[in-house]
Amino acid sequence: MVQGVSRRSFLRSAGMGIAALTTTGCAYSVGSAGAGKARSQPNIIFVMADDLGYGDLGCYGQKTIKTPYIDRMADEGMRFTDHYAGSTVCAPSRCSLMTGFHTGHTYVRGNREIQPMGQLPLPADTMTVPTMLRQAGYKTALIGKWGLGGPGSAGTPNSQGFDYFYGYLCQRHAHNYYPEFLFRNDQRVALRNKVAGDRPDGAGVATEKIAYSYDLMVGEALEFIEDNRAEPFFLYLAITIPHANNEAGDKGMEVPDHGIYADKDWPEAQKGHAAMISRLDRDMGKLLRKLKLLGIDHNTIVFFTSDNGPHREGGADPDFFDSNGPLRGIKRDLYEGGIRVPMIARWPGRIEAGTTTDHVSAFWDIMPTCAVLAGAKAPKDTDGLCMVPTLLGKPSKQKKHKFLYWEFHERGSKQAVRMGRWKAVRFGAAGKLELYDLEADLGETTNVADEHRDVTAEIEAYLATARTESEFWNLK
Repeated sequence: MVQGVSRRSFLRSAGMGIAALTTTGCAYSVGSAGAGKARSQPNIIFVMADDLGYGDLGCYGQKTIKTPYIDRMADEGMRFTDHYAGSTVCAPSRCSLMTGFHTGHTYVRGNREIQPMGQLPLPADTMTVPTMLRQAGYKTALIGKWGLGGPGSAGTPNSQGFDYFYGYLCQRHAHNYYPEFLFRNDQRVALRNKVAGDRPDGAGVATEKIAYSYDLMVGEALEFIEDNRAEPFFLYLAITIPHANNEAGDKGMEVPDHGIYADKDWPEAQKGHAAMISRLDRDMGKLLRKLKLLGIDHNTIVFFTSDNGPHREGGADPDFFDSNGPLRGIKRDLYEGGIRVPMIARWPGRIEAGTTTDHVSAFWDIMPTCAVLAGAKAPKDTDGLCMVPTLLGKPSKQKKHKFLYWEFHERGSKQAVRMGRWKAVRFGAAGKLELYDLEADLGETTNVADEHRDVTAEIEAYLATARTESEFWNLK
């Protein structure tokens, strides 16, 4: 058991008591949570995998890696076919999720590191999903990986609306699954792993592997749920698998054992990749069973997604398991494989079981969606649209995006736009627009820009207004 401030004591002492506010973020009411005994404010659990591909789950077409519990979650809820991450890498995707903006408006638009530990921090006055929900009377917790502010900065989770935090502040630190320490709130908590090297962030390669950080975080999440079952809570479970340990070369798919894949005639990294995903699947089963055992299953909505597309790091090969499915591209691409991600939502008695939606949505929709679910006051300037009508089977009441927008700043600037059936990608601020018809060509194999000049003209006009200038993120 890790040492440090008692998590249970902290949670008991964190006072709330702020009355729920009327939302202005969506002209739609959730109404009663049903079942008579249920509260009107549902618990909200948002589980986000790290570098999990669109094709890595059985319910999205995976044939080899076993994911029975997540597949069952899809059978018991709603599966989104056209949901998008905030970005194609970690920090900006998480910023989009937390703030309700696309990457033309977010403060964090890339993995910009701040030494000695952490990434570019969110400013102190940022309105985040947990801040909004805490104002509506929710207990809020982040368990897992943050990446939006290092120790002592304005961007730490406890400074950005979370009552409780356990995990990694720094994304680079999170590369190591056997670290010397994690954070509980603002305090370092020592683990029993011994780590080689003297890096200030502790992200060396462990030589004595005792405490697998992912397992510790899952245990914390289950305890948080149990401790807070009597009141509305928001749990952001930002798990770290199947991301690679980037400091471990081609042995970076670290997992305690290969499980059912141990005897497969596969490269070690591919065994590790599959074992990570099945371990995640096992623990999603634990989480959903916990909700049933506590009697809060019908008053808890659970979202499951990934922060971006699959990776080619730590020896992983996204082609081995067809991790991006029918999509082109992987992590760091703005083609569909880099940004289109699984999204499953489950809420027994409210979301119809076994449903699928092609509603086009993105991470910046989560803030207004949570606002309506919680009866919270949503920011007026979000880029997002509330998805509650879709979730509750009222598609005729669902507002739709005219455009979705992304920009990315590694290896030169890139921009992407989705407009209905059309997807546009541009490399460099002065680059020529590529255009793809996703209805006819989901794999983005054929650039049809020359055949549809009217469409490209409309998208180019939108691109001229899609972003705000940033001191850190300039298009090149």
